[in-house]
Amino acid sequence: MSHLMVGMLQQSCGADRDENIRKSILGIREAAAKGAELVILQELHAGLYFCQREDTDLFDQAETIPGPSTEAFGALARELGIVIVTSLFERRAPGLYHNTAVVLEKDGSIAGCYRKMHIPDDPGYYEKFYFTPGDLGFEPIDTSVGRLGVLVCWDQWYPEAARLMAMAGAEMLIYPTAIGWDPADNEEEQQRQLEAWVTVQRGHAVANGIPVLAVNRVGFEEDESGHSAGARFWGNSFVAGCQGEFLLRGSQDKEEVLMVGIDRQRSENVRRIWPFLRDRRIDAYDDLLKRYRD
Repeated sequence: MSHLMVGMLQQSCGADRDENIRKSILGIREAAAKGAELVILQELHAGLYFCQREDTDLFDQAETIPGPSTEAFGALARELGIVIVTSLFERRAPGLYHNTAVVLEKDGSIAGCYRKMHIPDDPGYYEKFYFTPGDLGFEPIDTSVGRLGVLVCWDQWYPEAARLMAMAGAEMLIYPTAIGWDPADNEEEQQRQLEAWVTVQRGHAVANGIPVLAVNRVGFEEDESGHSAGARFWGNSFVAGCQGEFLLRGSQDKEEVLMVGIDRQRSENVRRIWPFLRDRRIDAYDDLLKRYRD
């Protein structure tokens, strides 16, 4: 299969979990009706981005794997005969929680999981309070539509994560995301942040010779603690091809079911003319394992 049709759901989220899931299911059905063989949902799509504040009661939103989300979306994957990339707040054990992406195979089974490795702790993104860093490493997930290099949001800033996925045979990099602007920032600062986010991920596509698919949420979400002005999620979900070219780019503020066709043979063709993996100086990279070079 050299051509793969992919659907990506860019949506807003509210406090009603059932309504969020209903919207996701409707979007998945629409994408499948348009020919999608793979559908990708955004980070923590079942609810609001709760990490704007630290609140122990919010741990009640976590769920197990298998659990309600994997059962619901697994049944949908089986019904539609598609692969689905979901995202959830995982309760692994008492006091142990992760930000986890789950890939569901066409038969509804769990093809694999990825636990977010890089955990931010910034104003409005207090994820270290909730999530334990992942311990599954940077391992692609084998599916009937290819080997998927699934990473999550903050991971997208780290070239090491993208490289390790590519080195392990990932055919594409997938980033479920929840990122937005602080409404207090001026327009120039907001634009710089957005362009940095896009640019670094396009760089991963170029450096590794594989497509990058980033799926972000939209809409304003209030900080109920009142410590900040909330977050306005900037959408702009996109797909970059093997040379960084845009294959798809979503809007800044609209809920959308985005569709894109990916030529899977193109990675091999590009890597033959830009053999970056061949020319790596692995004999000279030991210092990458250090926190800092004096």
